[in-house]
Amino acid sequence: MSANRIDQTFQKLKAAGETALIPFLTVGDPDITTSIEIIKEIEAAGAHIVELGVPYSDPLADGPVIQRASSRALVHKITILDCIQVAKEAREQGVQLPFILFTYYNPILQLGVERFFQLLADNDISGMIIPDLPVEEDAHVRELAVKANIHLIPLVAPTSQDRIERIVRNAGGFIYCVSSLGVTGVRSSFHEGIEQFINQVKQATSLPVAVGFGISTNEQFRMFSKLCDGVVVGSAIVRKIEEELSNLQSPTTRQAALLQIQDFVRQLKA
Repeated sequence: MSANRIDQTFQKLKAAGETALIPFLTVGDPDITTSIEIIKEIEAAGAHIVELGVPYSDPLADGPVIQRASSRALVHKITILDCIQVAKEAREQGVQLPFILFTYYNPILQLGVERFFQLLADNDISGMIIPDLPVEEDAHVRELAVKANIHLIPLVAPTSQDRIERIVRNAGGFIYCVSSLGVTGVRSSFHEGIEQFINQVKQATSLPVAVGFGISTNEQFRMFSKLCDGVVVGSAIVRKIEEELSNLQSPTTRQAALLQIQDFVRQLKA
């Protein structure tokens, strides 16, 4: 069994003393072809891992920016199979970034859990995040993930306190610390005890620790880089894509819009 790309990436970054930049995008916003192009621009900007968000009609963990992106993608009937296909096509076009699929549990259930894992393995997807699957109910999913060499990455919130050790005990890839209470979305401030919380998680695991939810600027990226191994940026990138929508859909301005998205991601870690 070949090494997992997420593990390889964090090992290289640790040796270089760098922090992983992990962008998120909603697949199919505004369309499949553009999503693949955006992934290529994200890689060119220096990102290290990318989260591919599966559009969902009831995204409980997501704020208004990602909800709107999901709604736009769902107009084109984008499915979990389409999102897996995007990973395949991006890889065929030369993208080397590890892929993480971010999906709620219902689309997996509809597809069939065993088939889901086979598709992830067949299409070189290295990890997954299932925000509505609690650790108390993930045994079967985790067993299949381990067999397929795919990391089931847990979310740990500041309110998790007494459950942190249980959540991280059998985790894979890295631990995703939620920086703030509530849903995703750009923020100017974070949970008051965020540094203490991140340190508490780091003491409970030997895996890399990443932080996300609300991080949108270079200053915030640099602040969290000092505290953990990876930084996830979602809503800010999805919002940038939203700002460029009309330009992305015009042949004359499309390339310039893609470069705007690349530049935004590049500036996050500049």
